[in-house]
This record gives sequence, C-alpha cells and structure tokens, in this order.
Amino acid sequence: MNKKIKSEEVNQLFQAILYLENVEECYDFFEDVCTVNELHSLAQRLLVAKMLREQHTYLEIAEKTGASTATISRVNRALNYGNDGYDMVFNRYK
Repeated sequence: MNKKIKSEEVNQLFQAILYLENVEECYDFFEDVCTVNELHSLAQRLLVAKMLREQHTYLEIAEKTGASTATISRVNRALNYGNDGYDMVFNRYK
C-alpha cells in the first residue's frame, strides 16, 4: 500500500464505500462524490486494465475505450508494478 494515500479521511471514504449494498446505491453515492467525468475516467481505467490483461494492443484499447496512450501506460504500470488491486478485483468477479 502506498503510504501517501493512507489517511483517516481515505479510511472513512473506503468504509463508506464498503457500506454500499448494491449497484444502485453505488450510483447514488458516487454521483454525489464524483463528477461525471471522474466516474467515467475511473470506469475507463478499469476497462483498460481488463483489456491489457486480455493482451489487447495499445491501439485496440485506445480505439475501443478512447483512452490516451498516457492513460494506458499508467494503467499498465499499475498492473506491472502496483499493489495488484486490479487483479484482486478481476479475480473476484470472474
């Protein structure tokens, strides 16, 4: 875990997310917490990570998702050198 993000405020945010019971509650909460663009960016990164794990090329990913090569590279770096957060989620919803 990156110690730069750890704080009481972030703990409270994560606890709040864990209290959500279904997708509709997630929509309600995240619409209040994030802008539409922020939500779409997060969703885009998740799709980029999924496509990278499926061995799609940067060009295929950019065409399908609209993500920039900088975003794709950033997600790829997280997949290769991060905390395995994406893979943890992917393994749970297979």
